[in-house]
Formats: sequence, structure tokens, C-alpha cells
Amino acid sequence: MFEKYVKLLREHSMKVTPQRLDILKYLDEHRVHPTVEMIYMELKKNNPSLSKTTVYNNVETLEKHGIIQSLTISGNELRYDFRNDMHCHFICKRCGRIFDIDIVCPNIGKVEQSGFKIEEVHGYFKGICRDCLKKEEMENGS
Repeated sequence: MFEKYVKLLREHSMKVTPQRLDILKYLDEHRVHPTVEMIYMELKKNNPSLSKTTVYNNVETLEKHGIIQSLTISGNELRYDFRNDMHCHFICKRCGRIFDIDIVCPNIGKVEQSGFKIEEVHGYFKGICRDCLKKEEMENGS
């Protein structure tokens, strides 16, 4: 059940802890780009002794080691993403959900040819998601 997360932590020379395993499993199974608060509230249901500080410290450490990434797509609120590859995000202005968008930046090659090493690319799209548009159409009778 946790084998892939144990392997991931070991590949990054990190100590395997129950909290890290739970956080990774939650992020992997809930690709909603949650905040620390969201992760904490969900994991606390099965682990009442868990503290928000523990969750915060662990997501910070996981990000530092390149296992997960953080997003600041809306204001200064940090969201966390299990995917750590280069990809873009779309945030719905109606429901607030954040979606992964698989679009490759066409300029990466040009920048790298100029002698730069790209480690992160942030592309954010903001608008109305499919579900909200569909809901709006149904409400308007279109």
C-alpha cells in the first residue's frame, strides 16, 4: 500500500515516517492541490494526535527534496502538488478548483540554448472550468 512512497522517500535519501507516508498518499490520491490546512484536516480524522505543525514541516521538507511542489496560484496561499514535473495549472474563478494542464512551454529549448538551466516553470491559467460552465448552461436552460 505504501511501497511506492517508501521507495520515493528512500530514492531521495529521506527518513521514512508514518506522517510522510500519509501525506504522500493523500496528495497522490487527492489531486486537488490542497493547502496544509486541508491536508491536516483530512489526515487528523484517522490520526487525532497529528499536529498542523507536523504536516507543515513535512510538506516543506518534501518540497525541499523535490518530491512535491508548492503553488502560489491564488494570493499568497500555498497549495501542494504531488506532481513535481513541469506542467501548468488552471484555477476556476467560480469553484476554486485547481487542475493540472499538460502544456509544454515552447520557449524552454530557446532559454536552455542561451546557457540557462531551467528548474521550474510556472504557468497559470484562470477562468471557468468545464463543470462550472456546464452547470451554468443547465441553470440558464441553454
